[in-house]
Amino acid sequence: MQTTKTKYNHSKPEQVRITWKQKLMQWLRLTSELTVKLYNGYGNTQNSIIYGHVLSLRPLSRKNYRKSLLINLLALIRLFIVRPVEGAVVQLKSGETLITTTTDAGGFFKLEWETETPPVFGLHEVEVELLNAAGQVIKTGRGSVFIPHLTQYAFISDIDDTFLISHSSSLRKRLLVLFTNNARSRKPFEGVVNHYRLLMNAQTNEAEPNPFFYVSSSEWNLYDYLVEFIRVNKLPEGVFLLNTLKIFSQMMKTGQNNHATKFTRIVRVLEAFPNQKFVLLGDSSQHDPEIYASLAEHFPGKIHAVYIRDIYQPNRGKVAKILAKLEDTGVPFCFFTHSSDAISHSRKIGLIE
Repeated sequence: MQTTKTKYNHSKPEQVRITWKQKLMQWLRLTSELTVKLYNGYGNTQNSIIYGHVLSLRPLSRKNYRKSLLINLLALIRLFIVRPVEGAVVQLKSGETLITTTTDAGGFFKLEWETETPPVFGLHEVEVELLNAAGQVIKTGRGSVFIPHLTQYAFISDIDDTFLISHSSSLRKRLLVLFTNNARSRKPFEGVVNHYRLLMNAQTNEAEPNPFFYVSSSEWNLYDYLVEFIRVNKLPEGVFLLNTLKIFSQMMKTGQNNHATKFTRIVRVLEAFPNQKFVLLGDSSQHDPEIYASLAEHFPGKIHAVYIRDIYQPNRGKVAKILAKLEDTGVPFCFFTHSSDAISHSRKIGLIE
């Protein structure tokens, strides 16, 4: 059944019909307005990079965080109700230069540019414009590029089961915790916030914190969810490098992406900051040990330490053998169950006081 509402303009009232689809969109807090969705990018004194999606259907920001199974379930489902736009043309202006690219089949784009004047450290706002076929600007997305201080260390951390309890090794448990919780009710491992905040200020000060990069197999659908979790739990703010956006029909496979691209995403970060040593943090549930050992081999002298949380017993022997190979590269590692052990190791190697 359709209902009507009155829309007023300067001439005469006009009857606007609201369809059941529009009602459903309102109830689910979805919008079909073309959107340029940007994620915090990163850069150094010479180059910057930012990622984003162009979407013709997406969820609106969540406002209700009540502890309700139905609300949490619907909120999670909404994150995967997206419609990416392929072949959209976007541009960013840097000084007198226009950097232009086109979205891929998943609506994803990457813009990379040289900075004409060395930027100061901190967050720098940028605008990305969406163009129509005539080259006219029809939408604008706003985001930030993070230029870290030139500290001695930088940190790359996985998310699921590294600091966020996720049960990644079991699809049933992973979906259960996703469906029954929200970004504010999810829990980090005990002691992990203290460890990360100590690392944030390792060999530096609060005014010039060490940068954090969160590289995960979680999809871009969960970006706002993860940002909120980190904010609420007072973990270090950072740049997220996530995996391919999924649509609704793929939701049950969340977190089950091909992990091969994780190595590539980390390599880009390592190459962007040649003057800093990196500490890698992950867990034993999936492929972090192999990826981190390979990075230590490919970038000798670049990796300062590796931390792997022991959360999946069947992998314990395999992971121990992989990490033992790090001894050949001279990279200290900590294979731990409790964050207190990781903190003790960080003190032992002089990373923190």
